[in-house]
Amino acid sequence: MDARAALALWLEHLEQERRLSPRTLAAYGFIGRRYLTFLEGHRGGPLAAGDLGQVSAADIRAWLAVLRQGDAPLSPRSLSQSLSAIRTLHRFLDRRLDIPNPALGLVRGPRVRPSAPRPVSEDQALELLAESALDADLDPWEAARDEAVLTLLYGCGLRISEALSLRRRDAPLGESLRITGKGAKTRMVPVLPRVAQAVEAYLAALPFPLGPDEPLFRARRGGLLSPRHVQAAVQRMRGRLGLPDSATPHALRHAFATHLLGAGADLRSIQELLGHASLSTTQRYTQVDSAALLRAYAAAHPRC
Repeated sequence: MDARAALALWLEHLEQERRLSPRTLAAYGFIGRRYLTFLEGHRGGPLAAGDLGQVSAADIRAWLAVLRQGDAPLSPRSLSQSLSAIRTLHRFLDRRLDIPNPALGLVRGPRVRPSAPRPVSEDQALELLAESALDADLDPWEAARDEAVLTLLYGCGLRISEALSLRRRDAPLGESLRITGKGAKTRMVPVLPRVAQAVEAYLAALPFPLGPDEPLFRARRGGLLSPRHVQAAVQRMRGRLGLPDSATPHALRHAFATHLLGAGADLRSIQELLGHASLSTTQRYTQVDSAALLRAYAAAHPRC
């Protein structure tokens, strides 16, 4: 088998077994073909699949250098993503075709500085919630559902996956909600009356009976509501409201943290509410709300 055929098997695996989205699959295919084209030129001819097990750490570093210094040089983040894709390719070669490559473990990717979160403003968050309740493109119960989901993201700081993981037995919501987030880490988040009311309004309008262990949020025909639907709904609304592309469902979670920080909440409390394993992840919000931190500094420092 030649290397190109092995690449095709990997992409088929990503599509059929991993079920990657078409966009992600296309990106992986582009990176994989670019990688093989470099190796063929670097080594002077076509490669057999087994040759990929002989690729050295120096070969991979040379490929990254070409990506970094070409006509369209890649950013550190894009370089890191490219290297991650190639690691996935080599893991597939090892597990499925018995072509290991231990040299890959010697290559470290570029350091990527985490980007600052991009929250929506308080006014923008409230506009999105109000617009979701009035969406004329949906049946009234669907509009109530979207409003309830978005209210959970902004009012409780949940991820989309966490909101959609709620079961019928979780509602009506009490004063707090037990959430299992990334890494199976459980946390308790307080529930504002406005959040509980939005979920109750959705349940009152829901046309489908639900058992206690069934997912709470349903799609138009009664199936599971997907994160893609929530993302598409916000995309429609931000177009009508004239909001930037950064106004996404996850931006409501960022807004939850940023607005709490601006109101005087401490980072440790916000870390617990968001379910971050590391305080350094939560500290990114200080980049967003530096004005509030300066006000707190001026108010609290004994020399001011």
